[in-house]
Order: sequence, then structure tokens, then C-alpha cells
Amino acid sequence: MWKRFREKFIGDRDFYRMVLMVAVPIMIQNGITNFVSLLDNIMVGQVGTEQMSGVAIVNQLIFVYFLCMFGGLAGAGIFTAQYYGKGDNEGIRHTFRYKFWMAVCLTALAVTIFCCFGRELIGLYLQGDADGGSPALAMGYGLDYLKITLMGLPAFMMVQIYAGTLRECGETMVPMKAGIVAVLVNLCFNYLLIFGHFGFPRMGVRGAALATVISRIVEMLIVVIFSHTHTKTHPYMKGLYRTLRVPVLLVRRFFFTGFPLLINETLWSAGMAMLSQCYSMRGLNVVAGQNIANTINNMFNIMWVAMGDAVAIIVGRLLGAGKFSEARDKDNKIIAFTIFSALLMGILMFFTAPLFPRLYNTTPEAKQVAAHFLMAFAVFMPQMGFLHTTYFTLRSGGKTIVTFIFDSAFVWVVSVPLAYCLSRFTDLYVIWIFVALNVAEWSKCLLGFILVKKGVWINNIVSS
Repeated sequence: MWKRFREKFIGDRDFYRMVLMVAVPIMIQNGITNFVSLLDNIMVGQVGTEQMSGVAIVNQLIFVYFLCMFGGLAGAGIFTAQYYGKGDNEGIRHTFRYKFWMAVCLTALAVTIFCCFGRELIGLYLQGDADGGSPALAMGYGLDYLKITLMGLPAFMMVQIYAGTLRECGETMVPMKAGIVAVLVNLCFNYLLIFGHFGFPRMGVRGAALATVISRIVEMLIVVIFSHTHTKTHPYMKGLYRTLRVPVLLVRRFFFTGFPLLINETLWSAGMAMLSQCYSMRGLNVVAGQNIANTINNMFNIMWVAMGDAVAIIVGRLLGAGKFSEARDKDNKIIAFTIFSALLMGILMFFTAPLFPRLYNTTPEAKQVAAHFLMAFAVFMPQMGFLHTTYFTLRSGGKTIVTFIFDSAFVWVVSVPLAYCLSRFTDLYVIWIFVALNVAEWSKCLLGFILVKKGVWINNIVSS
């Protein structure tokens, strides 16, 4: 029995070397990004609770746009990975052009919504008790941060198009290096502009927003310049802008494959924003505490988040090459590796949870909420890792309708109603609401296990 288990779920040295070659650059990039985000968060947190809460609310709203972008480009990205496995450079160019138009539309829509309804959206998170500061001040700081942050969205858009295409074609180092440079630039300008060091103006949250915009422009320049100066190793980058036209038949294929992903990511991220809004009904201390916990939790999540990308890249290529048995074998082992690594990281985070909130200049109540959130995150980390890799497994074979039902439908049918009722009609401590939502996801784990085991995702979508 152990031999069978080992053969099915544990790889050899070459397997782990191959997986880590894909995942480690992504982990390094995400790790540095999240570490600098943690430092940024601490810097803003030093200014005050209202400032940190205002920035946290805006970042939660911008997060919806980020995932809309991810979902809008992910459908074409499935084809990119499989075209690369097939060796079809023109097919990759078509996916790039489709991504460009999709990204432009999504960014224009996001900017319009935030400009017209920014105040109302931020206000949704300021309806709880004012036990952690002034909601009016938090609103003002949030609006200041939002106005400047919007200027960086076009650069973010271009990074997602280029970096995503490079990763899907096996080039993970350059996006990683660009991300590292960007976060270091962000960190430096945060230090200079938030606090006004070395003759720079003291701008507070507006300085944090401006630093983010500058860093995104730097990252964009790096990936774009690299892509167009290394066409020998990346021939699909030749002639990208010879035309921006995409054949109608391919647009239909990309759209109908990717539209469920776009809707899924939009609804899922909106669902996450709604869950945060439900938590915020417990007051500004919870808004601040959840912001601290989310930032630190992201530092511990880098392993299983990168494993999702590894599934998309490795399994996507194998499916595109028609190697179905190998794709199933590699997928099983990546999922098992993800669960094990998430368990180790969860144990580490659980025992260090009380230490991190001490770095913030906020209320004792907010620090306590943050520590409790971190401990709860730690307990459910293996579950989150399993669900993440299961989602990417189903997505790698183009089963986007299934992923929509698996992901967004569950959030809006189960999680949001449950959180709404518990936050409005009970006096439950916010952490117990979070625990209840994760326990409800056990049924989702069972569904994911069944779908992956049945192999509904094993499919070549570029064979014709």
C-alpha cells in the first residue's frame, strides 16, 4: 500500500527539480513582493489606524480589478501554454493580441467605476462600530489613496499581458526579476514619500500610492523592453504589433473558453470583498486587524500559490502535447507536494502569529484580532492549498464552466449568505465567522477531489 501511495503521490528527484524550476522563481517574486508589501503596510500602519484602514479598504476594492484582469487573460493563457507545447508561435501571438484588447476594456471599465462610485464603495466598509478610529478620516485617506493608485492601472495591465505570456511559455525568471526591481523601487519611494525623508515631501498615504504607481511603471518597462530585445529566444514576440487583429474564429474560442474564468474571477473577488465587508461590520479594529493578517498571511502562502502556477504551466504543456497519462501523474504529485508544504507553513505561522501584529502602531484590539485571524489562516492552510491546485488542475484542460461552478457559485450560494447572516444576526466573534466559512468549504474539497480523480480536466484544446 505504501509503495502504491509513493508511486502515485511522491515524485523522484528529477520531478521535484522540474517543479521547483518553474515554481521557485514565482515564489521568489511573490515572496519579495509580499515582503515589501508587509513593509509598506507597516509604514502606513505607523502613520495611524485610520490611514491603514483607508488604504486597506481601497486595496480590497482594487483586488477585485486585479482578479478580473487575471480571469480575463487566463482563458487565452490556457491556449498560450498549449500553443507553446505544440510549437505554434502564431497561435501565441493571437492570444497576446486578444489579451491586449481584453485588458484595455477591463481597465477602462475599472477606472470608470472607481471614479464614479469610489466614495460609495469605500463607505460600504465603514458601517460598523467606530471602535478603532474615525470612519470619516478613514474615508478621506481612502479617497486620496484611490485617486493616485488609478494612474498605475495601465502599467499594471501591460505587465500582466507580457509577464503572463512569458510565464506560459516557460520564461519565469524575467517576470521574477522585474517584480523584484519593482518592489524594491516601491519600498524606497514609500520610505521617501510617506515620511518625507531626504528632502522629499511628507505625503502619507498619498506617498504610498505614488510609490506604487512608480514601481508599476518600472516593472512594465523591464518586461516590455526584454520581450522585444530577445526575440531569438522568444520568437513569438516578433511581429506582435504588425496587426492587432485576431481572427474571429479564435476570438470566439478564446472568449467562450475564458468568459467563465472572467466571470468566475470577478464574482469570486467580489465575493471576497463582500466577505470582508461582512467582517467590517464588527468595527474598524476588525478592518485594521484583518488587513494586518492578510498581509502577513500572503507571506506564508507563496508556496501553494506558486504551485497553482506550476500546475497551469506544467500540466498545460503536457495536455497540449497530448501526454495525458504523464499530465495526470504530474498533477497528482504536485497536489500532494502542495498539501504537505502548506501543512508545514501552517504550523510555522500558527506559532508565530502573536509576534507580527506587534510591529504595527495600532490599537491593542486590532492587534489581537490580527493574531487570531493568523492562527485561523494557519489551521486551514492545507485546505486552501488543495483547493488552489485543484482549481488550476480543472482550468488547465479548459474546463472553465466547471471551475466557475466550483469556485464562484460556491462563494455566492454558500459563503456570502452565511457570512451575511452571521455578521448581521448574531454576536459571534469575527474569527468564528471565518472558521464557519472554511468548515463549509469541506464540501467543496470533496467535490474537487472527485472531479480531479475522474479526470474531467484531461483535454487537449489546441489539437485542431
